[in-house]
Amino acid sequence: MTNILIIDDDIELSGLFADYLEREGFGVAVVHDGTGGLELALSGRFSLVILDIMLPDIRGTEILARIRRESRIPILMFTAKGDDVDRIIGLEAGADDYVPKPCTPRELVARIRAILRRAEPADASQNGPINAGPLRIWSDKRKAVWFDRELELTGTEFNLLEVLAINIGRVVGKNELSEKALGRPLARFDRSIDVHLSSIRQKLSRQDNGRSYIQTVRGKGYQLVRD
Repeated sequence: MTNILIIDDDIELSGLFADYLEREGFGVAVVHDGTGGLELALSGRFSLVILDIMLPDIRGTEILARIRRESRIPILMFTAKGDDVDRIIGLEAGADDYVPKPCTPRELVARIRAILRRAEPADASQNGPINAGPLRIWSDKRKAVWFDRELELTGTEFNLLEVLAINIGRVVGKNELSEKALGRPLARFDRSIDVHLSSIRQKLSRQDNGRSYIQTVRGKGYQLVRD
């Protein structure tokens, strides 16, 4: 059974989501404070954390940052509807995706399944690694090496870099990146891809000319360029 941890101080709403997730076959634990949630998130018992930004004792973005110092567990944020600032801050701190509240239980389950599906290692029988200039990726191990340095990536960052590596030299549209890396269509005004790629860029060195290896092609998408 896949175990999900919900960290949210809204007792009624988190209980509703927990009941729905259990009917969908998930194991669920609910914590209503950040301190207890942080401890459980790092316990190794869960496959994914659903984290509310607004909590009574510790802000959700601080919990997210603390988790990311020790774990790559997938994290799905609850954000206030229309609150782009919290959404961007959460993604920059290492969240894999977000769901604006209120949302339907069906939408929540769809996001969870998409994240978990993309986090599963690829078939080990596939030939590897993927060689893309100074980048090598082992999909079965979820491992990425940049020149001779292993990259510390969140699950979503790994997925995005893998898609760009497979298509090195080709411009990949944001819709395609969202479908393949996030497992969902790109929503209008959704900046998730941009924020995740900004984080990846910071983890890569630059070319000799000072330009990023991941280039933005205005109006078209992103391209991983060859060395």
